Parts: sequence; C-alpha cells; structure tokens
Amino acid sequence: MLISAHTNTQTTLEELLSQRILLLDGSMGAFIFARSPEEEDYRGKRFRNHPKLLKNCTEALVLSQSDLIDDIHRAYLDAGADVIETCTFNATPLALAEFGLEEHAAEINRKAAEIARHATDDFTRSGPERPRFVAGSIGPTNKTLYIEPGHEPPDTRSHSFDDFVAAYTTQIDALVAGGVDLFAVETGNDILILKACLFALEKYFADRNVCLPVIVSGTIYDNGRTLLAQTPEAFYASVAHFDALAVGFNCGVGVDLLRGPVESLAAVSRKPISVYPNAGLPDGMGGFTGDRDRTAALLGEFARNGWVNIVGGCCGTTPEWIAA
Repeated sequence: MLISAHTNTQTTLEELLSQRILLLDGSMGAFIFARSPEEEDYRGKRFRNHPKLLKNCTEALVLSQSDLIDDIHRAYLDAGADVIETCTFNATPLALAEFGLEEHAAEINRKAAEIARHATDDFTRSGPERPRFVAGSIGPTNKTLYIEPGHEPPDTRSHSFDDFVAAYTTQIDALVAGGVDLFAVETGNDILILKACLFALEKYFADRNVCLPVIVSGTIYDNGRTLLAQTPEAFYASVAHFDALAVGFNCGVGVDLLRGPVESLAAVSRKPISVYPNAGLPDGMGGFTGDRDRTAALLGEFARNGWVNIVGGCCGTTPEWIAA
C-alpha cells in the first residue's frame, strides 16, 4: 500500500515538473530568529528541566513550540510554496547530540513531519487543483567524514561511514512514519556524508519496499565550488548514480554567485534542477547582503534559460521572498 501511494507521488511530481516550475519554501531559521526566542522558549514545558542549553536548536521547537513551526509552514504555503520542508535539518542523532537530544531524534522527525503534513493537507483540501507536498529535510550534520581537521592520527575519523548511515536511517524512518511525500537531502558539503545519506535511503527503500522522490542538493561557495573543492560538474558526477527527482544547489551564496554553477550544472544534468539560494552572502552580523527583488529577477532569468525546475529560498529568506 505504501509503495503505491508514494509511486503516485513520484508520478504526480514528475507530471507537475513537466508543466511548470515548482516552488519550495524559504528559511525556517530566519522566521524563528526574527521572533528573538530565548532559552525558555526553546525549552517550553517539554524540556523545562533538560540538562543542556537549547537556544538555537530549532529542532527542539518541534516539540516545545509546535504551533510556531505550524505557523511558519502556513506562512510559506500562503506565499505560494508547492513544497514545504520539515524542521529537521539537524535532526539526526549525531547532530542532536550537541544539545543532548539524540534520544529524541525519532520523535522530533516524526512530529515535524506530522506538523507539516497537517498544514499541507489543509491547503490541498482548500485547493485540490494545486496539491501541496511535504519534503523531509535532511542536512549534512555538524560532522565531517571526507576530512576531519585536527583529528589524530590523520587517517582516522571520529565517526565511520556506517555511523552516518545508521543516523540517517533513524531520521528517514521517522520522517516516513510522519507522512512526508519526498526528501530534500540538502546543503551537501562533505560528499562522503552525502553519499552515506543516499546509501541509507536506497537501503531503506529496498528493505521496506517503498520509494519516495528525493531532491539532492549540494552547496556552492564564492569560489564556484563546494566546500571540499568539487566543481559543479564533479558534484553532479558524484551523485548521478542515484535516481533523484532533482539535483541542484542550495545555501552557501546568493543567487548572483550561483549563476555560473547553475549554468554548468544545466549543461550536464539529465535530471530536473533545483536551486534555492541564500538571501545573498552573510554580512557577518547575522544578516545577509542580498536583495529580494534581484533574487526573484535572477531566478526568473534562470527559468527563461531553461536551467531550473524547482526554485525556493534558503538562509535569510522569508515568505515575502518566496512570494516574490
């Protein structure tokens, strides 16, 4: 039954992509930080006595401030997003260990998916001619695998490839249980960690006889390469074996510095392309230097050039950016 439902989602998304460009949501963090939550807000009743500080752990808000997360999803749906992402970017057990929340990873992912599912179902019911979708957000963790500066001996790592596979499997299983339609494996910096996630997805799909669409997204920096110096073409070659719904870039820089990399990707990709840039480069003060209308205009140019199939916003963007 699951495989039939998710196969229909794949077909629906592919049909929509053949007709028009789909719109993703924007930043979760920008919306949260604009409200200046304090430590007690992150804790709420659920984590009132938690032994570690939780400020800036947006995933904790899934359980302590679920109404806030719901409001954010609905703001992006109101702005026109076809796909919203769950508040689970750092919700692997490995990443949550920083805040002492690793044992809550499955619960956070499932609840986050349920919150997003409820919001999208409400919008789809009110406008069935335009279905909305939930993407399970899967980030790169706060660890490294390809290299680990300062770790001795230098040919060893704090965590193995299998550790990352296990952590991602926990997240994937809970997101599916919560009702996501697809996955957004995003902000790929360390290609080995990204491959561990894709391996975990393939194994999970095979073991459970289920297959969900997957967006695979790397991150380009101001030198036109990924953090570990892959060119756009090399990044694509690294993930082309995976049967992705779309491949693209997010985060890192603003849309102006993504023009060259996106054009290069469009020249080689046999998959639809996703692009969701930051609101410009970071300004060093917690903000970003980009311009909303220029971002919208440049994404429009990408569209007219036939370079993109899915667009949205990453760090610093808000519902106003998505509406633009």
